[in-house]
Amino acid sequence: MYKVFVKDIPIILSTKKKIGRQYTSLPLKIVNFKKLIKQILKGDLDYINLYHKNEEKLEKFLKKKLPVVKAAGGLVYNQKQEILFIYRNSKWDLPKGGIEKGETKEEAAIREVQEETGVQNLEIRDFITKTYHVFKRNGEFKLKITYWYEMYSDYGGALSPQADEGIKKAKWKNFEKSQKALRDSYENIKLLFPKEYLTTHPKDRIL
Repeated sequence: MYKVFVKDIPIILSTKKKIGRQYTSLPLKIVNFKKLIKQILKGDLDYINLYHKNEEKLEKFLKKKLPVVKAAGGLVYNQKQEILFIYRNSKWDLPKGGIEKGETKEEAAIREVQEETGVQNLEIRDFITKTYHVFKRNGEFKLKITYWYEMYSDYGGALSPQADEGIKKAKWKNFEKSQKALRDSYENIKLLFPKEYLTTHPKDRIL
């Protein structure tokens, strides 16, 4: 199963025709993806399931629907188990960026994290997952596939947010502050975090 985000609305890609009463289910192979996106952006659709019986072909057919842009980024920990966040477009996010010609995904992830935050001494520990979201550039919808890596750095120097990329802040955040940041983040970013980061203390909930 995959989740493709349009804004913060997930389109589910699955092998099941029915996943819930509230979901509109359509065959992935023949669906008009651009029309679907426009319906979501207008608020006409909220729960969408696109299905194909062969799980291995879900991503294959998805890639045929829109031009694909590939990116890579990092969920970076330091010695204090703090996580490195950036603040851009009024949201807390994780550093990432496009994969350049001739780069591996891992090389691109390290380069982009360094450029966007100023952090040094990065070490990739593990691959986390891929995320998918739709964005619009030059009047055309595109699909961004981002490859995410868990990283570690012992860097203790000053961080320098990349201003020309619209990044206002680069901050290390402890567990509590990470939880708070994730309340003002993107849904696809939340997929990268262990469940405990997404569970707030009862006193913090707005009743």
